[in-house]
Amino acid sequence: MHPIVKCIGSAGYHRPTMPEPQPIARPSDRPAGLVLPEPDAYARARSLRLQERICARIAQAGGWLAFSDYMQMALYEPGLGYYDAIGSKFGARGDFVTAPEISPLFARATAAQVAEAFEQLPAQVLEFGAGTGALAHDLIVDLQRRGCAVARYFIVEVSADLRARQRQRLAGLPVTWLDGLPTGFEGVVIANEVLDVLPVRLFVRQANGVYERGVRCDGSALRWEGRAADPGLAQQVEAIEALVGPLHEGYGSELCPLASAWIAALGACLRRGLVLLFDYGFPRREYYHPQRTMGTLMCHYRQHAHADPLWLPGLNDITAHVDFSACAQAADAAGLNLLGYTSQAHFLMNCGILDLLADKLDPASAGAVQRLLSEAEMGELIKAMALGRDFEAIPLAFARGDRCHRL
Repeated sequence: MHPIVKCIGSAGYHRPTMPEPQPIARPSDRPAGLVLPEPDAYARARSLRLQERICARIAQAGGWLAFSDYMQMALYEPGLGYYDAIGSKFGARGDFVTAPEISPLFARATAAQVAEAFEQLPAQVLEFGAGTGALAHDLIVDLQRRGCAVARYFIVEVSADLRARQRQRLAGLPVTWLDGLPTGFEGVVIANEVLDVLPVRLFVRQANGVYERGVRCDGSALRWEGRAADPGLAQQVEAIEALVGPLHEGYGSELCPLASAWIAALGACLRRGLVLLFDYGFPRREYYHPQRTMGTLMCHYRQHAHADPLWLPGLNDITAHVDFSACAQAADAAGLNLLGYTSQAHFLMNCGILDLLADKLDPASAGAVQRLLSEAEMGELIKAMALGRDFEAIPLAFARGDRCHRL
């Protein structure tokens, strides 16, 4: 979905095997306790081809593959990975729904922030991972209605399938697709639910040290296997413990080095602008809370959520929440300023979504906005972060309810 996945690789590590007998279901089995829809014959065959390719990669790596490498293949393997293969991913008939698909009022509210930014920036937008193109379409239309039309709207999209769908939806609009990061960009950058699908490393704190969870191939089945963490990963876990306190034995979670690398690359290409990030996530102290014992890794398949990323690889979206404290640190290192951090609900309300809803006055829109704002749903679970370079004002969307002090 985004070029950093292909530009920055993550390598597997070979260490002494740790006894961790936690078998994961074979491809023909479903995650325990769940009743999930049956994939069609074509989808199942594609998943099996991807699994064969993963097993070949595991054999080539010496019998073990770090989960981050597995996740990279499961999501982005050319022609077979979840985001690179043809098929419905978004919306009611797909696997999950994002905010722009829930209601066009998400884009219309965001347009208020973009319009304000255009007062001091060129009228350009750069969107990463544009999904169905819903946000781009509604944002362009609403900005034109506001009298501050987008001069150029760029989309960075590595999925050939999604790019084709976007071209169809955005035909006739001033949209250009890019194969990589531009240089010297000036304008507004948007990434909605992009960082949560970057490959993550999984770690487990044990009494005798830190271990990394990886994948092995047992015949034709994929199974978990842990190995002693390399010094770099162990040091990162120790840094977390220095902040939140000792993690108990068996505590497992994730780390996402690619998120920091993505922000660093973004900082290198941005000359002047405002960056808006929307994603599921927490500050570091909340992310690695002692009670969050199994991390945040989650899979999405046909509107069902489950926690088995080894089941039917290529047919499930695999996500992990974002450590926004790490994002803020990466932004600072990249020369970007932290301009705001808040919940999606505060972002949208600051941008006037309730006034927009009052103009529509229909039950369907009210229900959709309730989902976008509810603390039990997207309103609190998704956070918004603003970064900038040579951007002077406090952004409208972060004027009230800012939480930068929590990072």
